[in-house]
Amino acid sequence: MSSFDFDLFVIGGGSGGVRAARMAAQRGVRVALAEAQGLDGLGGTCVNLGCIPKKLYSYAAHYAEAFEEARGYGWHTATATLDWDTLKRRRAAEIARLNGVYDRLLRASGVTVLSGWARLRDEHTVELATLNADGSPGHQRWRAERILIATGGTPHVPHFHGREHVITSNEVFDLAPFPQRLVVVGGGYIACEFASIFNGLGAQVTQLYRGEQILRGFDDEVRHFLAAEMRKKGVDLRLQTGVVAVQREADGLHAVLEDGNRLVADAILYATGRVPNVQGLGLEALGVALGAQGAVLVDEHYRTNVPSLYAIGDVTARVQLTPVALAEAMALVDHLYGPAPGAAPRSAHYDLIPTAVFTAPNVGTVGLTEAQARERYGRLRIYRSEFRALRHTLSGSEERTLVKLVVDDASDRVVGLHLVGPDAGEIVQGFAVALRCGATKAQFDATLGIHPTLAEEFVTLREPTAIG
Repeated sequence: MSSFDFDLFVIGGGSGGVRAARMAAQRGVRVALAEAQGLDGLGGTCVNLGCIPKKLYSYAAHYAEAFEEARGYGWHTATATLDWDTLKRRRAAEIARLNGVYDRLLRASGVTVLSGWARLRDEHTVELATLNADGSPGHQRWRAERILIATGGTPHVPHFHGREHVITSNEVFDLAPFPQRLVVVGGGYIACEFASIFNGLGAQVTQLYRGEQILRGFDDEVRHFLAAEMRKKGVDLRLQTGVVAVQREADGLHAVLEDGNRLVADAILYATGRVPNVQGLGLEALGVALGAQGAVLVDEHYRTNVPSLYAIGDVTARVQLTPVALAEAMALVDHLYGPAPGAAPRSAHYDLIPTAVFTAPNVGTVGLTEAQARERYGRLRIYRSEFRALRHTLSGSEERTLVKLVVDDASDRVVGLHLVGPDAGEIVQGFAVALRCGATKAQFDATLGIHPTLAEEFVTLREPTAIG
């Protein structure tokens, strides 16, 4: 008889942890999953404090603009007002529903779901801090042949005077009351998304970023184009501007800037990056190798330097995206316990990862930026088009759209595809399949477009705007 309580013990009930637990249990593996927040935390950051609530608020933010644009089509509507409390309540109800779905899926797969804060005591032992029925603290100990760390990440706020007055993306969904004046600090996709969301919901938004342009790592042309569009929609975007202190005064929070100026706000949101969530896990005591900011270091099969310990998802800080964590979970389960009957073993691919930024307008991208492609391939052909979408010929909106293809001249392969415009994520997802299959520009040209659509621009770009 095995000396272990479980074959696999998963710490963390986020996207990667839940997927790994379910897939392993379906292979007949004895699996436990521990989530510190209990049922309310199942689904992790994505479901509770990230992708899902953020996208719901993004939908909400677009309605004010849509009501205004409808006038250009002959609709006469009364002035719309936002009931912030209703939005918050309905979002919370949907998240609770999803938490329940994750719980049922896990239990139906045969996973033992545990609630409590997990800490590693040795390479096979997990101690779970729990609450007894009378509310007193309790402890449980479980032994497992393998332990998977899937604890995700957490927002990072740098140290400065007044740090206690600011909020992160963890708190922004339930602000009370609605912040009429919001300062967003940061230039990554989370900062840009919340700046767009609250601007659309009716707040006066100022976004501060110390860098030279937002969305570092994205195509430079996309970055500059989006910045211009966000400003056009009302976001006061200030680059190369940092905060040195935050003070609470009678009229609100005062953000003291590096140039000595001040901004007064009802709330200050710091979206300055995320770090692996490893505090209190006991990794250092076991000698688990950690990288920058505590990232758990793993090999190509997600194994740490401690043979029985594995890690996937944001806690490894490889690529902090939900679909990546899901892919890693499936690859790990196939590696440890074999693929599903009749299926080939899966692996996670870190190239050609499509991604979207749910700003106003959206950004969608897959493949290389122009700068990255020049480093890898040398001679390129660049195709681009910038235009006012058909919808806005009547709506009155001045929003413009950018489409861009990056093509390796030698092979004719499309190695980068970028879009700034409505529904960018929906459009780019399909083209991501084409790039994964190695599609060439000639194949794009031979594909008929759906007219009239925004997406047809990608298959009707004929003349390069730059060669070399």
